[in-house]
Amino acid sequence: MTPGTREHLIQGERVALPVRIRDAAVASAMFAVPAAPARALIAYSGLDVAEPYPGRAICSLACVRYADGDLGPYHEFAVAFLVRPPGSGPPGHPPGGGVLRGLGALRGAGGLQGLGAFIHWLPVNQEFTLEAGRSIWGFPKELADIPMDLAARTKRCAVRFGGRTAIELSVAPGLPVPSGRAAPEVTAYACLDGVTRRIPWTLEASGVRMRPGGARVTLGDHRVADELREIGLDRARALSGATVAHLAMTFGGAEEVGP
Repeated sequence: MTPGTREHLIQGERVALPVRIRDAAVASAMFAVPAAPARALIAYSGLDVAEPYPGRAICSLACVRYADGDLGPYHEFAVAFLVRPPGSGPPGHPPGGGVLRGLGALRGAGGLQGLGAFIHWLPVNQEFTLEAGRSIWGFPKELADIPMDLAARTKRCAVRFGGRTAIELSVAPGLPVPSGRAAPEVTAYACLDGVTRRIPWTLEASGVRMRPGGARVTLGDHRVADELREIGLDRARALSGATVAHLAMTFGGAEEVGP
């Protein structure tokens, strides 16, 4: 992976940056988990979890069906953590009132500015996006069977290896959310082979629905499932669930940030 490279050769095909996803559908959920074990889990990245409420970190799960994009159609499952930017000071905490109020206070005060999403695990079900994700950005992709049903009222997906389930997620329907006019930019982080990278990522969503709670996760037999048990995800109640009918995205080039 060469910094500044704008074109990459993946399985004989040229992929130019920024990579564009023209249409995808998503079902996701956010969970509040104890900050200390979450911090220990991602310590290999050199990043630190954000704490919207003292002692609590945010773990997000998402299943994505890519229908039209530069990397072709595929399914993906993501485990991510809300993190503070590299080199930032000790985590600040908003006034009391719970994690949801803490997130709202941070957002209202601009406190989410600079925070990012650290992608801890990113299984996919196609070889082309596997190679592209690892070689272009350093995303921790691995090949898995990822059955999903995002057309039903309750969205469901799973990650399986050799017929054995690692994780399952279901997200109940929520209420419509007005779509924003501008495509927000999110900073994604990934760590592969001991190198942490920052990836600029823009999103433009329509057909968004959200609700408090409404999501259920089941952990199975896998290394990452055991890690998620250790941070208490099997006992955590979902803060919120969300679905997106149509999502467009762009991914810029990766920049090494350490450790």
